[in-house]
Amino acid sequence: MHLAVIGLSHRTAPVEIRERLSIPEQTMEDSLQQLRNEEQVLEASILSTCNRLEIYTLLRHPELGVSAVGSFLSRLSGLGVEQLSPHLFTYHHEEAVDHLLRVAAGLDSLVLGEGQILSQVKKMVRLGQEHRSVGPILNRLMNQAVSTGKRVRTETNLGTGAVSISSAAVELAQLKVGQARCLDQLVGLDEEQVAVVGAGRMSRLLLQHLQAKGCRGVVLLNRTVARAELMAADFPALPVQCRPITDLDHCLSTCSLVFTSTAAEEPIIDAERLHPLNRRSSLMLVDIGVPRNIAADVGDLAGVQRFDVDDLQEVVNRNQEARREMAQEAEALLAEESRLFLEWWDGLEAVPVLNRLRRQLEEIRESELQKALSRMGPDFSARERKVVEALSKGIINKILHPPVTHLRAPQSRQQRHQSMRTLAELFDLNEGSDES
Repeated sequence: MHLAVIGLSHRTAPVEIRERLSIPEQTMEDSLQQLRNEEQVLEASILSTCNRLEIYTLLRHPELGVSAVGSFLSRLSGLGVEQLSPHLFTYHHEEAVDHLLRVAAGLDSLVLGEGQILSQVKKMVRLGQEHRSVGPILNRLMNQAVSTGKRVRTETNLGTGAVSISSAAVELAQLKVGQARCLDQLVGLDEEQVAVVGAGRMSRLLLQHLQAKGCRGVVLLNRTVARAELMAADFPALPVQCRPITDLDHCLSTCSLVFTSTAAEEPIIDAERLHPLNRRSSLMLVDIGVPRNIAADVGDLAGVQRFDVDDLQEVVNRNQEARREMAQEAEALLAEESRLFLEWWDGLEAVPVLNRLRRQLEEIRESELQKALSRMGPDFSARERKVVEALSKGIINKILHPPVTHLRAPQSRQQRHQSMRTLAELFDLNEGSDES
């Protein structure tokens, strides 16, 4: 068995590639089933966010398994393997474990220490369990990743004041509005007419940060107005007008700053839609959806500025150094958690040998017990038979305890392999005896 993660992220692929590999929750079951149908894939789980698509796997063979997952990603994206390969990363065993722990802790995020990624890892765990694509190995690894993410946020300073993609988007808007006023600094958004399209978790965070940055009011558009109203109720200090998505053209005509974060798989705003509108002199569009909600061609229109998640790097770089110092606190904790999982994993290598030893000793016990009982004659009571059987089982357990404890104890792989070979030679535990 071989652990591996294959995927791409904001570090390896632009948004136009990432959006082709975004997997919405409603199609996750089918994607997981396709992976599990691959002969080389024993277990699989998928982490799909706006900044990454990562497939965590337990494979039969490392090279054949990675190739099978690569073919799946090629089919999913519609890109040839040769087009997709330059954007993919692959980590094996220890590196795969380290990577997942870093992701859950927020150390691999665009915004160091962001909190939303942990909930996305939890969602990955839940979907993998619901759709039965994970087994004992990945289940343990992913649950340990969740607990590690929680530890990092409670035992270090990385989670203190941690920002999100949404807060970076608001900060980017502040920066660009300031530059339009010939100021190279963040400015308040009190003079902007602001709209937010979508009423999901990212939009909730947008409202939270817009309120903190002095925004005087927001138009919140959503396909279901009732859901938008429910969200708006959580921000009593921020005037929020809730409107149906059918009012989008009106907002594009009257607003100066529009954020989009919907689950639409195709752009909802493009040049064809904007061109005939009687718009204000300037319009800034900030798209944090993946797949993108705003087509690239709107940037060709006069007076329109368009930004997507890849443009957030500009504001992230302004704050990254301070957060990088905080991230160093988490490194020792991650190393400890990685070591604990790998020790557990290494201990699994001894299980087949120990199982063969247990079966061999059990066969000897059962055979000798039956010989002894046959000599006792009919006067030997049922109670006495149970006592003798319990005695024989206790002896076997006592004999097994030292090798089990030794082989499962933390030690180097070389030491464990040597101990396993010695045990197999002493008790003649050949591979064939493991068949059932």
